[in-house]
Amino acid sequence: MSQVILYARVSTADQTAAHQRIQAEAAGFTIDAVVTDEGVSGVSTRLADRPQGRRLFDMLRRGDVLVVRWVDRLGRDYADVCDVIRELMKRGVVIRTVINGLTFDGATKDPMQQAVRDALIGFMAATAQAQAEATREAQRAGIAHAKAREDAYRGRKPSYTRAQLDVVRAQLAQGISVSAVARDAGLSRQTIYRIQEDPAEAEAALARWSA
Repeated sequence: MSQVILYARVSTADQTAAHQRIQAEAAGFTIDAVVTDEGVSGVSTRLADRPQGRRLFDMLRRGDVLVVRWVDRLGRDYADVCDVIRELMKRGVVIRTVINGLTFDGATKDPMQQAVRDALIGFMAATAQAQAEATREAQRAGIAHAKAREDAYRGRKPSYTRAQLDVVRAQLAQGISVSAVARDAGLSRQTIYRIQEDPAEAEAALARWSA
């Protein structure tokens, strides 16, 4: 007897298998079983390599229906998603999505329908990968922006180390000339003048960048 299996991949804290089941049932699916992979990336881990993904392949039989919220639950790698859908269709499994109500069925023999179906599979798989890449790029940009803001808040990074600052302050206190201090500390005269003019800020700047 054929069965309807929901595959839910949960990769973030705001996703749940229960929510994906509710969405599927609201779309009219009667779910017989739910297979869930939690905390698994759809980018770096192929479906066949996921613990429950392997179980899913073992469970599905000819005539079964595999329901997913969208194709990105199967994965976010173009080649893997295409391979998975084609392999399941070859086994006689029908893949259906909750979002957009798509159906991928290997039973059709009409060349035109096959061409449209295969093109749609490729498009959906490419879209899933593109979304993942866009998300990663946005995350990288966000991290870079946050770091830039943090650096701006901390002010200019000191050109001296703790050891150099200690040498400068000690020699200035002894009345040694700025040129000699700069030479001994390996710093520019401008840096020595800034430290001399505001030693408290020199200490504070070093502390901010050492945190």
